[in-house]
Amino acid sequence: MSDLGRVLRLDARRSALLVAVPILSAVGTAAAGPPLLPSVAYWDNSVVALLNAVRFLGPAAAGLAAWTAVRERPLDYLRDLTARSPATGALLDLLLLSAAALASYLVVTALVVAVTLLRQEAGHPHPLGVVAGAGALVLHVAVGYLAGRVVPHRATAAVVLAVTALWAAVRVPGTSWLSLLPPAAFSRIHLFTTLRAGVLAYQVLWASGLTAALVLGYVLWATRRFLLVLPLTLALAATGGATLGLRDAGGTVAPAPAERVCREWPLTVCVHPALRAALPSLMTAVTPLAARLRGTPGAFTRVEQLPGWTPTGVADGVAGIHLDEDLSPGYQERAVRQIRDGLLNASACAAPGRPRGYGSLVDAWLLGEQPPAIRDAVAARRFGSWDDDRRRAWLRRHFAGYRACALGPADFRPAPRRVHRGAGRTARDAHRAVPAGPRELGSASSPA
Repeated sequence: MSDLGRVLRLDARRSALLVAVPILSAVGTAAAGPPLLPSVAYWDNSVVALLNAVRFLGPAAAGLAAWTAVRERPLDYLRDLTARSPATGALLDLLLLSAAALASYLVVTALVVAVTLLRQEAGHPHPLGVVAGAGALVLHVAVGYLAGRVVPHRATAAVVLAVTALWAAVRVPGTSWLSLLPPAAFSRIHLFTTLRAGVLAYQVLWASGLTAALVLGYVLWATRRFLLVLPLTLALAATGGATLGLRDAGGTVAPAPAERVCREWPLTVCVHPALRAALPSLMTAVTPLAARLRGTPGAFTRVEQLPGWTPTGVADGVAGIHLDEDLSPGYQERAVRQIRDGLLNASACAAPGRPRGYGSLVDAWLLGEQPPAIRDAVAARRFGSWDDDRRRAWLRRHFAGYRACALGPADFRPAPRRVHRGAGRTARDAHRAVPAGPRELGSASSPA
């Protein structure tokens, strides 16, 4: 009767797993929130936020699994009385713990997906990324539980929690291929790029192979069934192959062409679909600059957002710009300045002896800013007195000098009026050749 009561008490302790689900869900949500909320609604970044959450969720699940294994250890002598394999109880506990961890992971995944769908999402979901996170989480559960079974000491849970947390913390994204071992450490995915599917597939294979190897190794140790050596060897081979694949993956991201969304009037402004909210304010900011450049060699009628690795500039009526992915304040002004900078020859302007005093007058006009104070007050006053039409005509003639930062005081002086002497002489000769009128003829024929 005392044994029955002890079994009931030990089974009642399994209710702690029900409490673990909301605790793990809260940990995963807190870990996924900061990387997700400030970013744009880009599915790749949503997957990265989920995988980064596993770096916090995994150690917590491993510590809980180790603690449960230590508390369940007194049931072993009762399980040995049954005809079942001595590994059956451990496998059932491991299955139960994995289900609880995956339930928490499912809650975090649903939250990440809901936040992404509530905004204007862009890109494509990565189901393989979700599977990679689940595999890494189950691996943590297996490591923690089996450590508690092999070393049934009260301090085991704390040691497992510390070791797994250190394993997740010491790996910095992008520093080495080791950071790709589950739980993977990913940096933020920039627009016009996407996660490599091969990297996610290798992570799934690595976590699955290592989990299978740990479980098979424990069963082999508990049952002494050496027939398990072959599947254990295959699991280790799969893990080794996945490790080599991650080492030779060649990076975590690949270029991803995106069909830009555009606004057509009064210009054509096109951006990445994730930044479609920037179209109205961006159109308002670039339209005055396009109007001031109309008719000049730097005129443009289309603005396109370019990937970060592509240089900006103005060519064939198209102005290329870069945008902040989080649309931080002032992104419109920065885009306008990028277009203005694209009009200039950077190498020529960087040469010594090329002052930007006169060019700064043109810069201020193009950007709609107050003109700066320069030494040549006459040139500044003369340029400030012109209207936009005259300035455009002037810039059309002096665009090469402006582009090369070679404007000087002579470029702002009024053009001298030239008198063609040949034309004046011809006019006087023609006047002399005109026949005299009747009055002149009469006066000429009168007697002296």
